[in-house]
Amino acid sequence: MSIRLNVPETGDEEIDAVRTVIQSGYLTQGARAAEFEALVKAVVGTQHAAAVSSATTGLHLALVALGVGPGDEVVVPGFSFPATANVVVQLGAVPIFVDIDLDTFNLDPGLLDAAITARTKAVMPVHAFGLCADMDPINEIAARHGLPVVEDAACALAGTYHGRQAGSLATAGVFSFHPRKIITTGEGGMVMTDDDHLAERMAILRAHGAVRGELYMEFVDAGYNYRLSDVHAAIGVAQMAKLPRIVADRRARAGELTRRIDGIDGVRPPVVPEHIDPTFQSYVVLLDDEIDRDGVIRSMREHDIETTLGTYGMHLQPAFRDRFGIPAEALPATTRAHRQALTLPLHARLGPDDLDTIAVALTASVAANRGGSR
Repeated sequence: MSIRLNVPETGDEEIDAVRTVIQSGYLTQGARAAEFEALVKAVVGTQHAAAVSSATTGLHLALVALGVGPGDEVVVPGFSFPATANVVVQLGAVPIFVDIDLDTFNLDPGLLDAAITARTKAVMPVHAFGLCADMDPINEIAARHGLPVVEDAACALAGTYHGRQAGSLATAGVFSFHPRKIITTGEGGMVMTDDDHLAERMAILRAHGAVRGELYMEFVDAGYNYRLSDVHAAIGVAQMAKLPRIVADRRARAGELTRRIDGIDGVRPPVVPEHIDPTFQSYVVLLDDEIDRDGVIRSMREHDIETTLGTYGMHLQPAFRDRFGIPAEALPATTRAHRQALTLPLHARLGPDDLDTIAVALTASVAANRGGSR
């Protein structure tokens, strides 16, 4: 594709950082991972950070450390990448899908109370596409029921909610450093918390259940190998120096793209509440129902522009649909978002002409696919 959906911002700094680690002969989790954790803590403002091999393993680690197990329930939004619910299922627990607010694509707090039962063990909202969920009412409802809250903040590093940093808004928060996220380590993630006991528990579980003594390790639990190598962490350290510029650039380009597509019939640009500063990890629009979203993706491809769906209505995916039998109409907003949300390109290599090209192609593609069959 001549215009790609996303291109990570990497260069000589990341290459040099990796070379230094490789030449040191110390490649597994060590000094660079600790440095990376410190840099992210300084931005987010939590007391603890645990670098992990992915956001998925980070979510799993947090839920294990919080005691989620077979037969428990974890409340999650219906609209997310399936990793959010996969980690719940992998623990033998049940994801309870809650519908979303179509304006923000985030969990609708007005539906949360009714989703909580005696079996609920945690609430796990997602900051969709880098826009924070409405955390104050979510936290208030969870606290009333005595439940911990884990932010799936995979897309939201440096995003804010009422001036507070994503990842610091709940019991724990988990970031992703996949190449499509705000910064990247290739693969990687980080769990943030202010809870000393939770941090200690995650540190043990992250490294095989081991506690290191003077001469060797003692294994106190059946843990996991969820560590982030210093090779990956070195990339993260280099990326953190670029974080303010990356986020500012994404916000500026998102504004420029919105100005170009605002007014296209049948296309709703992203909605941003006044008290939230998103990262625009993805730039996601919502198409009117009479527009064939998949047809638009195909038409944009013919214009040499890469687009994709927003993310997934998890209750519509065979892994969850067949196991839990949730009908599409049970989560109407999620179902509509799954079918009609469209992600447009957004990255630093897009110049004004590229943004113009995207807008012109989107106008033509929407017109060509209005009233089409899916």
